[in-house]
Amino acid sequence: MNEKHVHAAFVGFGEVNSPIRLIESKCRQALDEVKSLGFKVHSTAPVTDDPQGMDVKRAISDLKKEEFDFLIICIAGWIPSHAVISITSEFSDRPILLWGLAGDMEDGRVVTMAPQAGTTALRKVFGDLGYRFKYIYNMIGKPSPLDKILSFALAAYAAKSLRRAKIGMMGYRDMQLYNTLYDGLSLKKKIGVDIDFFETLEMLRVSEKIKSREIGQVLEKVMQKWDFVRPVDKDFLNKGIRYYLAISKIANEKGFNAISLKDVDGMKKILDFPPAMIFMLLADELNLCTIPENDAMGAVTQLIVRQLTGQCAAYLEFYEFFEGSCIMGVPDFVPAEVVDGRVTVTSAAFGDFEGGLLNISTMKTGRLTVARLSNTADQYTMHISTGNSKLISWEEAGWSRPAPQLPSLEVFPDVPMEDFAQKISGQHYIIAYGDHRQTLIDFCYLNSIMVV
Repeated sequence: MNEKHVHAAFVGFGEVNSPIRLIESKCRQALDEVKSLGFKVHSTAPVTDDPQGMDVKRAISDLKKEEFDFLIICIAGWIPSHAVISITSEFSDRPILLWGLAGDMEDGRVVTMAPQAGTTALRKVFGDLGYRFKYIYNMIGKPSPLDKILSFALAAYAAKSLRRAKIGMMGYRDMQLYNTLYDGLSLKKKIGVDIDFFETLEMLRVSEKIKSREIGQVLEKVMQKWDFVRPVDKDFLNKGIRYYLAISKIANEKGFNAISLKDVDGMKKILDFPPAMIFMLLADELNLCTIPENDAMGAVTQLIVRQLTGQCAAYLEFYEFFEGSCIMGVPDFVPAEVVDGRVTVTSAAFGDFEGGLLNISTMKTGRLTVARLSNTADQYTMHISTGNSKLISWEEAGWSRPAPQLPSLEVFPDVPMEDFAQKISGQHYIIAYGDHRQTLIDFCYLNSIMVV
């Protein structure tokens, strides 16, 4: 994940007549807990509602000295709302975490400075003011909800970071699919991602200038890192590496964070070259998100999942549904990060298309989060589900015999399969290992995306 890149601002509050040492102690402990998450934290001394408003002025001045991704409003005791709003109004463009601390038990009785009186006086006000905020609270004798703080922090950081993200798209609308299309203006407004097109001809012209020495260096890596079940023609490998190096040069020059290529009607039809190995190299060597078939919303989902989880955000597509599970796999490639063991490839033919390179690696299993962003005009939704996965034996009809065993998983959603299926918004879904549902939900909230 990206905890070390997150920059939070922290300000604590307590009423002017409350014990100042207790307020300071409570806020100091909360600040230390936030720092334990690995964030960079910019803080100021606790704020009271002093009649001259000196604490508020000092806090605003302190907080403006550094940039930060989100603001933590830490309520240690009762505080009149105006003291808090005077500060939050200066930073209302940032995500805000409203955090109420808890009192203590002493000799069998509760001793409190009424922090939840302060938070409950603010919660609806924050909403009415249009703040993008999350409300959390401590309970006496229980640990602080640091998992919720971490989730919100990563979502805030991702929301800010993706305002500068770019997706490179070679070609447009592979196979004339509809659900891979996107609306550029609403996407820019909602999430901030730009999609930049480049032509196949541009890639070819760049590829003509690639030196044999560069190709040889990548080929040596490939031969060391991949296990070949059947030999793959060396000329084919050299051509794939040449194309990969050309695309990587374009990606570096234009600052792409993700790449999608026109696959069936582009690379295969026009160049007679299935691009599986190109995608593998872009993912594993250049550390880019990769997805085929000009899938714009799939690529955006990848960037979101990757930013939130730190994982490669591999794509899978649906093949079969069962009563409580489904087969999710790929017909071409997966990044090495999701492979259990070494990357395994082979040569195979599909229908009239002869030759090429196919990834037949075994995928890692375990707990998964699967997601896809979609839109109808300027209304965006994200389908998110968690579940378990295991390996399954199957094959796709049409491959040369013996049919290759494609990278795939049998996925068991935590919800009934019928409910899951009725919310599916495309053939490509993005996966991350582990349960990342709450972080995705927080991201969607900050970007006004409906969760389904």
